[in-house]
Amino acid sequence: MEEEKVKKIVREGYAKVAKREGSCCGQGISEKLGYSEKELRSIPAGADLSLGCGNPVALASLKSGETVLDLGSGAGMDCFLAAKKVGAKGRVIGVDMTPEMIDRARTNLRKGNYKNVEFRLGEIENLPVADGAVDVVISNCVINLSPDKPRVFKEAFRVLKPGGRLMVSDIVLLKSLPEAIKRSVKAYVGCLAGAILKDKYIEAIETAGFDGVEVVEETQFPLDLMINDPTAKAVMKEANIRSADLKGIENTVASVKVSAIKPKA
Repeated sequence: MEEEKVKKIVREGYAKVAKREGSCCGQGISEKLGYSEKELRSIPAGADLSLGCGNPVALASLKSGETVLDLGSGAGMDCFLAAKKVGAKGRVIGVDMTPEMIDRARTNLRKGNYKNVEFRLGEIENLPVADGAVDVVISNCVINLSPDKPRVFKEAFRVLKPGGRLMVSDIVLLKSLPEAIKRSVKAYVGCLAGAILKDKYIEAIETAGFDGVEVVEETQFPLDLMINDPTAKAVMKEANIRSADLKGIENTVASVKVSAIKPKA
């Protein structure tokens, strides 16, 4: 599948999500993914689109004054949570390749009157960020959508300061997906066809140069999130996949939180 075709499908899919009002997956999804009610109340309405697969901010051990970069920042949810952790002396940069998502995030930024957050249009394979500019890179269920994951981790490594930290939540496979799903381009938007085997995912991070790569947490990705995701529904309809068929892959897809460090030397 050509990289540009995949990016076009992902961009178009998330542009539609960005234009919707409220969460795409219904109430209660974000709580299942690790966000507290207090966190959800603290961010602007419209920032939570329930598109993630975890809460990377909760595990990133962010400190006051740090600069944080969010890969695939969407409507800004994780950026706004990170902004509270790093404080007025810190800074948060969100990068997303979908103009509609950037517009929505900037609207939320104005609603919340955040002074230490900015959003930049760009691809996570070619980050619009200087070398060694950030202390922490986070991402939430976005890298699995990239057709060139090794390149994403190399870019994350480049923009991190020596000793900087990587903390990502993402979808990985514990075994190969059925061919019907792998063949569907639109499945990329439903976080399915773009996912790779966990070992390959870890290998890509290590090959980029990171040390101390560790799977901090691993859980089975809830089947109801896959079935209720609007883009996943579109995939299922297009590829003639029934809900019953997905039950056969419920032990195939996992949500992982992975940490790593850029060596100081």
